[in-house]
Amino acid sequence: MKSIFGKTILAVGVVAYFVSAPAFAAAPEKTDKTEIYRLLELFGDVFERVRASYVEEVSDKELVEAAIQGMLQSLDPHSSYMNKKTFSDMQVQTKGEFGGLGIEVTMESGYVKVVSPIDDTPAHKAGLEPGDLISQIDGVTVQGLNLSQAVEKMRGRVGTEIKLQILRKDTEPFDVTITRDNIRIKSVRYRAEGDIGYIRVTSFSQQTDTGVQEAFTKLNAKIGEGKIRGYVLDLRNNPGGLLGQAVSVSDDLLERGEIVSTRGRVEGNAQRFNARPGDLAKGLPIVVLINGGSASASEIVAGALQDHKRAIVMGTKSFGKGSVQTIIPLGTSGAMKLTTQRYYTPSGRSIQAKGIEPDIEVTQSKLEPLNNRPGRSERDLLGSLRNEDEGATKAREAATEEGAKEAEDSDKSDKPFDYQLVRAIDLLQGIALYREQVAN
Repeated sequence: MKSIFGKTILAVGVVAYFVSAPAFAAAPEKTDKTEIYRLLELFGDVFERVRASYVEEVSDKELVEAAIQGMLQSLDPHSSYMNKKTFSDMQVQTKGEFGGLGIEVTMESGYVKVVSPIDDTPAHKAGLEPGDLISQIDGVTVQGLNLSQAVEKMRGRVGTEIKLQILRKDTEPFDVTITRDNIRIKSVRYRAEGDIGYIRVTSFSQQTDTGVQEAFTKLNAKIGEGKIRGYVLDLRNNPGGLLGQAVSVSDDLLERGEIVSTRGRVEGNAQRFNARPGDLAKGLPIVVLINGGSASASEIVAGALQDHKRAIVMGTKSFGKGSVQTIIPLGTSGAMKLTTQRYYTPSGRSIQAKGIEPDIEVTQSKLEPLNNRPGRSERDLLGSLRNEDEGATKAREAATEEGAKEAEDSDKSDKPFDYQLVRAIDLLQGIALYREQVAN
């Protein structure tokens, strides 16, 4: 058995749902055709009355698309109709390059809710945070709009500005002006944190697994194979993406076993995805960082590694999106995004509306110096013996004070302090030290 570490949502800038092969549920065996015809006749009557009597002329296409959109969006927040343009935009987004603000959004209580801003995008630079509610777009209230309409208003020509009114917990409403940009997403970033490999995955697009494999290769070369003590896999504020990429990234770190299963209304459409031999981390300890902005594919990876005890999950509870959306093309008319399945972690957990609970809860914090009274030492005692090397000691103390001042000045830089990451690195260092002591 392995030890804990080894052997012994529609987006303005990213797609946060899973794209899978079309899966159609069988119609109910007993169907009252008379009732269906009566309801279709009702729809036809309403359609004709709107065409003839509405105060302004509305095209047949607009009416039909709105009816389809209403039907799908009444099911759940993630099902929707995509016209030809929206479908084309979605296909571009999953490739990792698109135009927009760079935020993953959903609807909540009539407002547009920010699930997660994407790193280094206009929304991220403007300071938008997970959980923010967008109440107005360029002075127009979003209440009464569906998600697709709100998203369409936020899209626009690269270089143009958009003003959003933001509702944030414990804060008065405020406006943010953002300049639209062409978003090119590099979904994987990495760097060496001493002898710890740090890998951040910002979304699960078509290039993500390739990026993760490159990260492991480059970190091994930079730090030196045999010198790496562990890895941090940062999935914070990662809104998700493609199911296949989540499976591949999990497979990169697991030797065997189930990664995720999906089950829907039709029993025969259930799927199970299993890992193949091979672990890019070679059994070294892993800490996975998550927070409330980690959704969908992020939760699949975190849940799989947690259930197999391959990694310690640290941070705060994830978003809790445990459903799979199937993209069903509708010929030349676009496509429909339909919730067809729920996904389950290897232990059988459904995290829909529950999220992944971290093994170690660590909230993001800010460090401040404590104004404690200076401590007493031997040299403060009356009549204590002086050190023979008093002169050298004073010189060292002066140098230490100067070094401390330089360190204090450097701490005042604009780079934010990442408390959760520091805790993850400390944990990995502690595990590595313990292993070395046991081995010796």
